[in-house]
Amino acid sequence: MAITVNGLDELKQLAGSDLGLSGWIEITQERIHTFANATDDHQWIHVDPDKAKEGPFGAPIAHGYLTLSLFVPLFTELLDVEGVTTKVNYGLNKVRFPAPVPVGSRIRLAARLAAVDDVPGGVQTTVDGTIEIDGSAKPAAVLQSVSRFYA
Repeated sequence: MAITVNGLDELKQLAGSDLGLSGWIEITQERIHTFANATDDHQWIHVDPDKAKEGPFGAPIAHGYLTLSLFVPLFTELLDVEGVTTKVNYGLNKVRFPAPVPVGSRIRLAARLAAVDDVPGGVQTTVDGTIEIDGSAKPAAVLQSVSRFYA
């Protein structure tokens, strides 16, 4: 269940807070194919299950950027900011993909609101996120996301 804040002042009060864990999302071959079609990235390690069985991971794996793109829907399960006019993904300070995500895996987000800083007309948030793989000691992605919220 998402933490809901109303307005920039309430958001600022959450700076430094652990936002908890999202629910799990299953990474299906269909999701991988849809992402491959959307991005024109049809590398065999993602889209050819037979060939991928013989590859280094023993199965098809999700694109790293597919895993990263799921940050947004996972994050919206953790924090809902109401009372603002605009929400913008501003970018990433860093991102790493320590472990592959085999088809059939489940992933979720653990997040911390590291900072909330004033910018003209609003605030900029910095979120430290870890996308975990169910049953894996290593995460799928470790990232720092930057967003802006305008009043």
